[in-house]
Amino acid sequence: MSKVSIGLRGWRFDEDEVFTDDGNLKPFGEMPPEPRTRIIRLHRLVEAPCDACWLIHGDAEVHECNVATVVYGEPFAEVVLCDEHERDFLYWYREDGGKEYRGDEAFEDAFHEWFADGNRAPEGYGGIEHVDTDPEGIPKPTTGEDVGTCGVGGSCDTDLDGTSTGGDPTEELSDDGTDADLDLSFEYPS
Repeated sequence: MSKVSIGLRGWRFDEDEVFTDDGNLKPFGEMPPEPRTRIIRLHRLVEAPCDACWLIHGDAEVHECNVATVVYGEPFAEVVLCDEHERDFLYWYREDGGKEYRGDEAFEDAFHEWFADGNRAPEGYGGIEHVDTDPEGIPKPTTGEDVGTCGVGGSCDTDLDGTSTGGDPTEELSDDGTDADLDLSFEYPS
């Protein structure tokens, strides 16, 4: 089997770890822990605003932000970006010290600080060529499992095995309310 991205480019999954033979998403209990965590997190990120756009426009103007198309980093310390800002991230990662944060909890914060300080990729800096086969085809769990609402800092109202913890997802938001006003059911401009 091959590796595929689901919902957002960046995170890659072995097809046989996350899909059944007939192409449906496996029940969470049948997935290995790492891909299961990423799949659950993706459902929260798939319509999130680009981190770089959000740093430019802020919470008050989140409607001006592009929807993220790519994710880098590890779950709960990831950076989500639109096509326009992906090359800024790649420059930071490849050329300006970002690689040292690989796998580190500070990954997201380090990129945010770099970008907020006015740093950008130089004009003409190349990105990555992506091939999108079905960008709208985000699979849903086939057994009625709910992916839950993962909050900032890694808290979820659904455990990784798909069982509800019964928690209030709004209690898991950051103190600054970053996610409080974000309506993930709203289609943000892309």
